[in-house]
Amino acid sequence: MVRDTLETIDELLEGVMNDVDDSDVRYRLRSARQLLELAKQRYKGHDEAIEDIVEDDEILKDLRELGYVE
Repeated sequence: MVRDTLETIDELLEGVMNDVDDSDVRYRLRSARQLLELAKQRYKGHDEAIEDIVEDDEILKDLRELGYVE
């Protein structure tokens, strides 16, 4: 769920960046997209850490259903 939201935000920023000619605005949008990529990587690491720690498949299934892990 969170990953989908982050992807949607990135797509929106990319679309706006393609429509803007101002180099300062493009720089800011590019910076925002880089920060978003960092957030996606951290979120991915969060999921991987949980999957490494939790050994019970049923608990992992429950966490996925609740949206805590993708």
